[in-house]
Amino acid sequence: MDTMNGLKRTHYCGTLNAENIGSEAVVCGWVQKQRDLGSLIFIDLRDRTGVVQLAFDENTDKEIFDKAFSVRSEYVLMAKGTVRERSSKNLEIPTGEIEIEVKDLRVLSVSETPPFEIAKADEVGDETKLKYRYLNLRNEKLTKNIIMRHNIARIAREYFYANDFLEIETPMMIKSTPEGARDYVVPSRIHNGKFYALPQSPQIYKQLLMVSGFDRYIQLARCFRDEDLRADRQPEFTQIDLEMSFVDTDDIMDMAEGFVRKLMKETIDVEIQSPLPRLTFADAMNKYGSDKPDTRFDMLIEDISDWADGTDFVVFKNAIENGGSVKAIVAKNAAATYTRKKIDKLTEQAKGIGAKGLAYIRWAEEEPNCSFAKFLKEGELQALLHKLNVQKGDCVFIVSDKTSLALSIMGALRLTVAKELNIIPENKWNFLWITEMPFFEYDEESGEWLAMHHPFTMPLDECIEYLDTDKANVRAKAFDLVLNGIELSSGSMRITNPELQNKMFSLLGMEKEEIDAKFGFLVESYKYASPPHGGMGIGLDRLAMLICGADSLRDVTAFPKVQNASELMSGAPSYIDSIQLTELGIALTENEE
Repeated sequence: MDTMNGLKRTHYCGTLNAENIGSEAVVCGWVQKQRDLGSLIFIDLRDRTGVVQLAFDENTDKEIFDKAFSVRSEYVLMAKGTVRERSSKNLEIPTGEIEIEVKDLRVLSVSETPPFEIAKADEVGDETKLKYRYLNLRNEKLTKNIIMRHNIARIAREYFYANDFLEIETPMMIKSTPEGARDYVVPSRIHNGKFYALPQSPQIYKQLLMVSGFDRYIQLARCFRDEDLRADRQPEFTQIDLEMSFVDTDDIMDMAEGFVRKLMKETIDVEIQSPLPRLTFADAMNKYGSDKPDTRFDMLIEDISDWADGTDFVVFKNAIENGGSVKAIVAKNAAATYTRKKIDKLTEQAKGIGAKGLAYIRWAEEEPNCSFAKFLKEGELQALLHKLNVQKGDCVFIVSDKTSLALSIMGALRLTVAKELNIIPENKWNFLWITEMPFFEYDEESGEWLAMHHPFTMPLDECIEYLDTDKANVRAKAFDLVLNGIELSSGSMRITNPELQNKMFSLLGMEKEEIDAKFGFLVESYKYASPPHGGMGIGLDRLAMLICGADSLRDVTAFPKVQNASELMSGAPSYIDSIQLTELGIALTENEE
């Protein structure tokens, strides 16, 4: 194999263009393809910026020509030559007007035949791609995604630095405190029987930084949660974490909006208008059936309880009598798509998410077909069609149940129907704030009110009086940032009064001993005066996934985990030897070979 021997790279492959014609260039990279045409050899050389064509012909030194003949896919090369105009141009790539007439070629590393063709990685199964992740990352699509992720991080730092934020690192090994998901834990060798936890977020530490006087904190924080995986979740993730003192909710939201505008403009040249729209949690649920609504299309949820209560349809009436409601969505021009067979399938989907059934109206012929028509009196169907502005060609889907359940079911069906009708516009970026989040949620199984947020969230001032008497009426100074139906961020103002903080802990069923053990150091700090403060954490991974148009967080994460939280390339997690276990004071009760 050759050495570089004083030769230095002058250009990245993908940066060369017609302006470089006539100049000398030295490039390095991997062989994407070698094409032997007898008296001509072409090599597509690839690096992280793109591909450039290397050309070898009758004017090439024979030793260099023979070397070019010998190279294969994924060999690492260094080439020196003159940039010239291509006789056969490829305008589909940035370097397609030029090629390099090679004068010197070095083979720096040879490769075995890879298990899949890098350029066609999308055609390979996930298990193979993840096992050979270092090869998959050479694929242009994934390379661009990782670079985009880097640019998001760079822009975040630039923006928050320019707004007087200090980047401060918080510990990765902390005390285990309840944060809403299971902790990943780290055993201590020195303190046998005790464990650190990996942070689910830097929540307590960033609040202590506010108490310490660092009034604007930023960190690209690594967070860990031991929970089931899905397309938009990984066990370890990164959030653009911030906290601000001497502010209110509007200040924090305005700061985040400035970042969003800068980010979208500099990454994909999209102008985002501000202020961003805001919806209260209650309005979001009533209109969209979701606290992270996709507002790129209409099809809002309609309440038809008043109309339904006047009918003789017992299914509707029972729901209303039991304190529930009847909800509907109108799918415009859907009758052609939603045949009876398709509606049956949609009904099964509705039942799978908790519905007892799905009533419908399908207006495909001259007269609408209504699944519950025999229970309606004359004129009632027409009144409903008029109320909902239903036209020929439309479908109406109806669910009746406890209001919260009916709304969540309709919210899910709204998305399903929109996808099947293909009415969700692409390249549309609908950011949205959800405000006035409920402070508590009622758990039907336990009969108790549980916190919807971490225990440091401040209730709205006007709701504090209801903490003991009317938990359903307590709303939080909390807000979520949503983009196209994906939650990007949660934020809130924090409690800084030690008495109120202790009250919140007790309302959540925590005894004084437990409060002191888990949070005593935070409550203690408030005794020495804390500024009013609040903050949020913006999911960098999800943001990258959406901007890149990726289907999964795997596509924007260099070395992701799969659904069972393992990493196929390295084989993590793995067993550790008995010596390490002994040092940690740990005995395995069960060891699966």
